[in-house]
Amino acid sequence: MLLFIIFLLSLIVPVRAYAILPRDHQPTKQKRKRSQSETCSLAVFLGSGGHTSEALALVSSLDFSRYTPRKYIISEGDTLSAQKAIELEKQQTSDPYNPNYTILTLPRARRVHQSLLSTPPTFIKSLLAAIWHICIEPNSRGKPFSDALLLNGPGTCVSVCAAAYISRFFGLPSPRVMFVESFARVKSLSLSAKILRPLADR
Repeated sequence: MLLFIIFLLSLIVPVRAYAILPRDHQPTKQKRKRSQSETCSLAVFLGSGGHTSEALALVSSLDFSRYTPRKYIISEGDTLSAQKAIELEKQQTSDPYNPNYTILTLPRARRVHQSLLSTPPTFIKSLLAAIWHICIEPNSRGKPFSDALLLNGPGTCVSVCAAAYISRFFGLPSPRVMFVESFARVKSLSLSAKILRPLADR
């Protein structure tokens, strides 16, 4: 019986995983366009340093009254990215006493100069935290984490994307994933981009 269950799962899991992957070669269904009065909740991963500057430059061009509420995801210890996000919010919003954003801190999936061999434990820690904040907590309250998820940066964005896909795997509300490669990458893709390229919706 146990062998049969394992065999069944080995068939179901890959099929389900393939079914939820974006496939550019297939014609996509016409999606309903949002009206001008509809809002879109947005989550943005700030990867520190230049990655944070690039992500915030993209966000600053958006209409904050339409893309609301906003979540800024930062890595543990990255206080500078949090400060930059707060500064942007102060510049863009007219009511500083009623902020419509939150800052979410996750453990780092991989520290600077950390060897690949020692990465799995830290990645798992980051992934578990991302699963809690992106999958379990929002769905327990009956609300999706966000409508859209903008990723740019280092390894922690991989755990964030993986958490979003776990929600999608189980048929739970999950954000559309958009990955933007670092502007400095002009000749080759980063490791994060190579991993997330087949997973990103845009």
